[in-house]
Amino acid sequence: MNVNYDFGGTVALVTGASGALGGAIARAFHDAGANVAAADLVEPDDEDGFFDAEGVQFYEGDLTDEADVARVVDAVVSDFGRIDYLANIAGTWRGGTSIDETDVGTFDFLFDVNLKTMFLASKHAIPHLEETEGAIVSVSARSSLEGGTGDGIYRASKAGVRLLTETIAKENTGVVRANAVMPSVIDTAMNREMMPDADFDAWVTPEAIAQTVLFLCSDASSATSGAAVPVYGEA
Repeated sequence: MNVNYDFGGTVALVTGASGALGGAIARAFHDAGANVAAADLVEPDDEDGFFDAEGVQFYEGDLTDEADVARVVDAVVSDFGRIDYLANIAGTWRGGTSIDETDVGTFDFLFDVNLKTMFLASKHAIPHLEETEGAIVSVSARSSLEGGTGDGIYRASKAGVRLLTETIAKENTGVVRANAVMPSVIDTAMNREMMPDADFDAWVTPEAIAQTVLFLCSDASSATSGAAVPVYGEA
């Protein structure tokens, strides 16, 4: 069964848009008719010319810096006149050491990139989302549901995303919906390179996750807020 969404006339702000998942979500919104404000710290690899397409605007900014986030959000509203959806996709993974061997710099880095970016983008977008009765979707992780060895800081930062999602949903009941998705290993070129012996067929593609993000922003999920939705398939 094919599912088509119509986001015509709306504006989606996608953070982490230069990455594999963020790029897939930005493209999915655009394919569904939305204008896309794509934000990231680094310029995207734009081989297909997507970021030069009509209705797409790239905003370079450090999403861990509140002044930069405020500037980007203000620029999006100035350029497009509104924000209907916020996709908090900026994030990364670090691991390989136990807690007693993990440098505090790794802790600061993961909480900045995974949690602080979600907090700041949500903080500054919510007043605009209230005007459009919009939605937020953020990226948590399957591993945030339990402790594990070697990547406890990553898991904790992604657990924080789930808890902030629930908080935003409660604080904005009936006005702005907030949900999270929980991937496991995503099928990207980088992950294939890092884990060459893994079963790639068990991994979920960025494009498949993007469809869940669109669903959570659509009217079809109007009764869903504060949820953490598994998107790990058979992984």
